[in-house]
Amino acid sequence: MRAQSRRRPRAPDEPGGPDAAWSIDELTRRLAAHHYIADRPLAVAMYLALTLGRPLLLEGEAGVGKTELASTLAAALDARFIRLQCYEGLDVTHAVYEWNYARQLLEIRLQEASGRLNPDAGTASLFRDELLIKRPLLQAIEAAGEGPVVLLIDEIDRADEEFEGYLLEFLAGYQVTIPELGTIRAAKPPVVVLTSNRTRELHDALKRRCLYCWIDFPSYEKEHRIILERMPHVPAALAAQAARFVQELRRAELYKTAGVSETLDWVAALVALDQHELDARVVDDTLGILLKHQDDILAVRGERAAAMTGRARLEAGRAG
Repeated sequence: MRAQSRRRPRAPDEPGGPDAAWSIDELTRRLAAHHYIADRPLAVAMYLALTLGRPLLLEGEAGVGKTELASTLAAALDARFIRLQCYEGLDVTHAVYEWNYARQLLEIRLQEASGRLNPDAGTASLFRDELLIKRPLLQAIEAAGEGPVVLLIDEIDRADEEFEGYLLEFLAGYQVTIPELGTIRAAKPPVVVLTSNRTRELHDALKRRCLYCWIDFPSYEKEHRIILERMPHVPAALAAQAARFVQELRRAELYKTAGVSETLDWVAALVALDQHELDARVVDDTLGILLKHQDDILAVRGERAAAMTGRARLEAGRAG
């Protein structure tokens, strides 16, 4: 059954996305207006995440546009964008909150100097909101009551399993408990997008709490359109040939495949070099923008790159 293309207006106390009743097509158009091209399955996943108030987990290779989607969605919703970059060793003090120990120590010294230091009353004065350093998860909870918020939890697969376990509790109730202050709940849940490059497998418990979408490398047609949307000044022949070249490059057995972000960087470099069409010599000179491992560059550079360049020019000319 095809997904419902319209939804009813949202009640004020319901979770999720924009107040207006957007269609899937309208959401796609709003993303395109901010130069993000979303195909139908991805648009449906985003629509349902907004409608149902569920987190959206995006998986795919690095460079396919997962992070870009979250920031573009925030722009399309006219929402505040908050990003938590995950890494090994990430803990609550860097993801949720920590106390400003330097200011607390200063408060103690000021109280001592003024003779106002009271061990009982002083403790309460040291744990107040203005002495709290708010990290992305707490920021998202508090900001959601002021207006729409998109919270990006980026590269969750790089975080430790302990932090992934903490997220289960956070996503279940959108609340944070601070022992000295109590529990802080979101007046309205933020829109949450999680991304993963699959450097490790995520737990099923986290996946069950999220809607899921895999973002693959784009087809030639989509990548060509992305180039033209993001860089409309690019010569038409160069855009078509570059997209053809990258499509063939991804079929090669390489250590690291070039993503869309590398494609855009490469095309920008070719334009900066005043190229109107692909040239084998310039392709050799700029392979380091597409490929980030020396073994991959050596495997492609030279005759292989020249042959791929020739085929890209020929195929783009035929499609012409």
